[in-house]
Amino acid sequence: MLTPTIADYLIEFLTFSFGLCVGSFMNVCIFRLPNSKSIVHPRSMCPKCGNMIKFYDNIPIFSFLLLKRKCRYCNAPISFRYPLIEIMGGFFAVCVYLKFGITLESLIYYFFIVALMVITFIDIDHQIIPDRITLPGIPLFFLASFAVSAIGYKDSILGFLVGGGSLFAVAWAYHLVTKREGMGGGDIKLLAMIGTLVGWQGVLFTIFVASAVGTFAGVLSMIGQAKDRKLAVPFGPFLSIGAITYIFWGPTLIYWYLNLLR
Repeated sequence: MLTPTIADYLIEFLTFSFGLCVGSFMNVCIFRLPNSKSIVHPRSMCPKCGNMIKFYDNIPIFSFLLLKRKCRYCNAPISFRYPLIEIMGGFFAVCVYLKFGITLESLIYYFFIVALMVITFIDIDHQIIPDRITLPGIPLFFLASFAVSAIGYKDSILGFLVGGGSLFAVAWAYHLVTKREGMGGGDIKLLAMIGTLVGWQGVLFTIFVASAVGTFAGVLSMIGQAKDRKLAVPFGPFLSIGAITYIFWGPTLIYWYLNLLR
């Protein structure tokens, strides 16, 4: 195994810094998209007092620390989630770089993960999955699949059909039996988008992981809830977890599982 050089550490630092900036933009998308606001105009502002945030107060991580977690103008507290999402942006940037190197494929996977992260936090906050991400994401990631070595256009099409079709069938069957809405259309479009970049095998893996993690999280949530309360757990975050897991470890885990069954 080669010993990392100074150049390797420098690339990782620059990659992490790039991811921090992307994470800052993710915060903008998470806040504005559910409110049907532009993500490019106007500049960021304090949600409490409405004052525009200066560029030097909008530096990822550092501004949060220097401002001591308060708005410069009104002293309103700044949520820890903002730097957390910025750090996640940097973390996944480095992870993708270490997995795929400096390639077009790496860039595609990274922005795919970014889209999933934005969807995850919006779904947690509002229980919606914005069409402004999934609908353009389907054709964009289908075109991107031509540059990804692990999937061809045929697998991408099958992934789209299996992803969208499988959840649609589940939602239709649930409504047929219970006469109630179960899984939303946003989840169906999300899994269709996921399928365009991970293929049909990735879709099945994503559903399995999402169902397992979602069931575990749902049970834990129900324990803390009153028995007579209905619990609505957004499924989008678990689909995102499943898809991201597949990108990094999917084929390895599938190979290990199949050998375990022999």
